[in-house]
Formats: sequence, C-alpha cells, structure tokens
Amino acid sequence: MKISKKGGIVIFSVMGLILAVIIIVHQNPGPGADPTQELIKKIISCTVILAACIIFAKWYDKFTTLPVELFQNRHLIWKLAKNDFKKRYAGSYMGAVWAMLQPVVTVAMYYIVFDKIMGNGAGRGSGDIPFVLFLTAGLVPWFYFSEALNNGTNAMLEYNYLVKKVVFKISILPIIKIIAATFIHVFFVCILLVVAAIYGYYPTIYTIQIVYYSACLFIFVLALCYTTCSVVVFFRDLSQIINIALQIGMWATPILWDINGLDSKWVFILKLNPLVYIVNGYRSAICEREWFFQDFFSTMYFWIVTVVLFGIGAAIFKRLKVHFADVL
Repeated sequence: MKISKKGGIVIFSVMGLILAVIIIVHQNPGPGADPTQELIKKIISCTVILAACIIFAKWYDKFTTLPVELFQNRHLIWKLAKNDFKKRYAGSYMGAVWAMLQPVVTVAMYYIVFDKIMGNGAGRGSGDIPFVLFLTAGLVPWFYFSEALNNGTNAMLEYNYLVKKVVFKISILPIIKIIAATFIHVFFVCILLVVAAIYGYYPTIYTIQIVYYSACLFIFVLALCYTTCSVVVFFRDLSQIINIALQIGMWATPILWDINGLDSKWVFILKLNPLVYIVNGYRSAICEREWFFQDFFSTMYFWIVTVVLFGIGAAIFKRLKVHFADVL
C-alpha cells in the first residue's frame, strides 16, 4: 500500500505529537532529579520534535525516497549481504573464524592487562559486576559499530562496478555491508551471554533488550554511513579520519571505565555521545535488570539524534549520488 505525501506528513506529525505528550507527562523517577533540569529537557525535546515535523513536511520527498528504496529491495539486500559475508572469507582456510578471533583476542588482552597485571579490576567495573563481563558488554557493541561504520563507509568504493550500472539501486550498498557485519555481531552477543552465565548473570526477560539495542545501533550506524559513504567518494582521506575518530571514540565511550564514577558535569557532556546510550544499554540488559524506557530522556535523545542524522544522510546521499559514477 502506497502512502500519499499528505498522509505521510500527517502520520509523522501525529507520532511527533504523541511523543511530545509522553515527554510532557513523564516524570523522572530518580531521587536526584532536578525539576529545573527536567523542565529544560522537556522544552528542548518538544522544540526539536516541532522542528523535525516542520523539516519533514518541507522536504518530505528527500527524507522518504531512501527508506522506500530500501524496503522495495529488501529481498535483494538480504541476498547480497549473505554473498558479501561469504566472499569476504572465501580465500581463507579458517574463513569467518578470523573475524571472530581478533575481537576475542582483544577482549582477552584488555582483561589480562587491566584486571590481572594492573590489578584492581573490580574498581573499573560498575558496582559488583566482574570486570571481564563489564568489559565484554562494552566491547561487543563497539566492535559492531566500528566494523559496520568502516565497511559501510567504503561500500561505494568496493562496489564501484555496481555504482556505474544505471539500473542498479546503489542506495542498498551501505546496508548490505552493515547486515554482513551483523552476522558476526550475533556470534559475539552469544559469547557475551555465555560470559554472563559463567558469572551468574543468567538470561532473563530483560535480556531480550539486546535485540532492541542492536537495532538502535544498526539504524544509527546506517544513518552515519549514508553521509560517510557519499563523502568518501570525493574525499578518500575520510576513511583514515574515521579510523582516528574511532580510536578516540573508544576512550570517550565508557567501555573500559564506568561513567557513574565521574562528576555529574562530565556525565552530562559524555552522554551527548549516542554510543553511551548503547553501551550502557547492553550492560543494563545483562547485569542491571533495567528496561530501556526507564532512562526516558536518554532514549528520546538517542532517537532524535538518529532520526536527524538519517535525514541529513539521506539528503546528502541523494544530492551526491548522481556524481558517483563520474568520480569512480
């Protein structure tokens, strides 16, 4: 069923209105909640939603073209993603084992250095959570993000022969690379669950939230990739810049350290990084037994940022894709 432009704008506006009402009536259950800060958060959130509705209505065609193309080509996307995953390790004796082995060795080395050699590993975790579990729950989503971002960014360069084909929908290329990275991520989620079980954190109803946070990360990195894969065609150095940014980002994200041990001012600044929401979410799903909507404003902030980035990425991709074949 095809939705008209007017119908799409109405649906988006109604969803925005419902979200604004939920934000207004929501009360932070935390004992340390500051009423003034909560009011400011509500005003900012509602203002952003209003701006998003206006922008969406004005540039409706630019924002909807990309999601529609992805949905229409969903079967082709799935087929190409499986082929991409198989092709990556086709010439290796151990195949996909190499993709799984490197992150496992990385986790082991961090654990040995920070927990065993340097000691005091429990102090780097959160509360009574074992450091190796705390570390693994942070590294699993980070490995997924870094691999998906790198591969998605270079999708146009790797599949340049498809970009030059007039009839091929090149908008599906970044999501193919991200889905291929998801296959490895599923394996590491299983490893994370095994590590949690070893330390007595068995799967509960809360654990299913890993699916939600994985979906959050998938959409977030896809939003970024539509911008990066468009720009890298014209500015090849972007790949190197992203690698450096990922190194900085790993230390700016609470993977090896606990954000709760910092001053509240720094906590507020660091939480502007959307990946903090994801990493904390993985740990909450495994260890802390909390629902994602309990951190209401962080959830709203993450999705507002993600939607804005997706809109920007879709607009940039649509503007630049007509020139890809000329450059490649």
